[in-house]
Amino acid sequence: MGVLQDKLLCLYRSRWLVFVAAMWLQSWAGIGYLFGSISPIIKSSLNYNQKQVAMLGVAKDLGDCVGFITGVLCEILPIWCALLVGAGLNLFGYGWVWLVVTGRVSTLPLWAMCALIFVGTNGETYFNTVSLVSCVQNFPKSRGPVVGILKGFAGLSGAIMTQIYAMIHSPDHASLLFMVAVGPSLVGIGLMFIVRPVGGHRQVRPSDGKSFTFVYGVCLLLAAYLMGVMIVQDLVPLSKTVITMFTAILFIILLVPVVIPISLVFSAEQNPPEEEVFLPEQHNNEPGKSQQYSDEVILSELEDEKPKEVDLLPALERRKRIAQLQSKLLQAAAEGAVRVKRRRGPHRGEDFTLTQALIKADFWLLFISMVLGSGSGLTVIDNLGQMSQSLGYNNTHIFVSTISIWNFLGRVGGGYISEIVVRDHVYPRPVALAAFQLVMTVGHVFIAMGWPGAMYVGTLLVGLGYGAHWAVVPATASELFGLRNFGALYNFLTLANPVGTLVFSSLIASRIYDSEAEKQAHDGHHDQQSIGSFMFRALNASQPLKCEGSICFFLTSIIMAGFCTVAAGLCMVLVFRTKVVYANLYGKSSTRSLR
Repeated sequence: MGVLQDKLLCLYRSRWLVFVAAMWLQSWAGIGYLFGSISPIIKSSLNYNQKQVAMLGVAKDLGDCVGFITGVLCEILPIWCALLVGAGLNLFGYGWVWLVVTGRVSTLPLWAMCALIFVGTNGETYFNTVSLVSCVQNFPKSRGPVVGILKGFAGLSGAIMTQIYAMIHSPDHASLLFMVAVGPSLVGIGLMFIVRPVGGHRQVRPSDGKSFTFVYGVCLLLAAYLMGVMIVQDLVPLSKTVITMFTAILFIILLVPVVIPISLVFSAEQNPPEEEVFLPEQHNNEPGKSQQYSDEVILSELEDEKPKEVDLLPALERRKRIAQLQSKLLQAAAEGAVRVKRRRGPHRGEDFTLTQALIKADFWLLFISMVLGSGSGLTVIDNLGQMSQSLGYNNTHIFVSTISIWNFLGRVGGGYISEIVVRDHVYPRPVALAAFQLVMTVGHVFIAMGWPGAMYVGTLLVGLGYGAHWAVVPATASELFGLRNFGALYNFLTLANPVGTLVFSSLIASRIYDSEAEKQAHDGHHDQQSIGSFMFRALNASQPLKCEGSICFFLTSIIMAGFCTVAAGLCMVLVFRTKVVYANLYGKSSTRSLR
């Protein structure tokens, strides 16, 4: 019995159990991706027009992206307390919205509804921050796989929650709002003492590679399963029993990763945590850091003295010439012939503060490209309900679910493809982002045309492109502006989402939609002059205008397609500006071997 207790204690302290629990938490953390399903409920219940719904969408995006307070509280409060705050915000915000929509409390003005949506969605930032902070501290040498998998589960959460809602579906569509308010909060409270940094045993283990591969396999299986289930449910009428079985299999797949910590703890090779604390840390990279620092000290002089034609030489010859020039500069500096200049700020590839990054053209190229690309993608996500209804689709949830899956695959695929670009070809990472933005352009065109089945193709392409932004942009920012202040840089870049939706959704999409709806309402009664038609219009004056046909979002989609093309062009400008930086970052190891 004592051995079993020790094993259970080791399981509770296992960093892999924390990682699996964080995956479960992230499965409920993508509350914002369900806005396309809940916005029609709010619109019909409160008689909002499309512009008012768009304002709610902007409030949702602000709540999802404003994470500065979250970061500060997570540093001050215990991890479990921060998670409890997030659960409370989610329950308060969306719980009150549910009460308003169902008529249990009095109707609130639009600004108050925006505030509630902001507060409720802001709870999601606590789930994300707690998950990422805990797991990055537990896996400091495997940050890439950890962050990619957790962000992927956040992208899948919309599809997961939609499937759960399909099981508990009731004639009262507002029950989806109730699930959004209660579900994530309960999961967060249930896991708040499990998702945390754990002491010791943080070294890279031989089993880590197989474990991450297993988790990646589960992620892809989950995405494929959800896609198949959603397509079947859309094409074939299913009984509640079959839907319940599908949902039960979904829960089983979600529970499968817990096999990893259990097998590691109960295997014979597992060391107790108190022994693993004393395992030697790896210091192989420390000499490289000092060498890199010495290279950076002389970098400004190297850029001044290097002839322009050196960059045009073949890679091997260029490295030899740069190595020779560095050697001469170091010798001259030692003899006093060259004085190392005091630089006004860091060079690209070094550590920037947010203030220093904000005065750099590269940072704004990346940010504006993010606004145009990610903002247009999120506009589609936020307006999926109205887009699908205007094209004659009754089941809007299928598109919310599928675009969530494509979003996940875009994050995984974007990170994988961009890593091949920089590692194997030593080429700037933003070129991958430009390619995905052109893919989004095609997706917007499909949605604009409104052909049969075009929504399926459009959501696929837009979802892939939107997800790729969140894999490529953070990695690019860390490479160009360093890791020391990466949190502040990343939080600023996430503001591209609300800025983009404010422009595309509030100022463009909603205005065009309402204008077309008014035209259709006017044309429908233009030739009817009877008293009966007059009374009909008077009785329905308070009803929100509804637009039908591809014309509702045609112009909006074409505009977004054009801006995605502009975003791809800005990325290519950034590519040409940063070729030398990436050559230094990813060609440095071979350069050193020549010295």
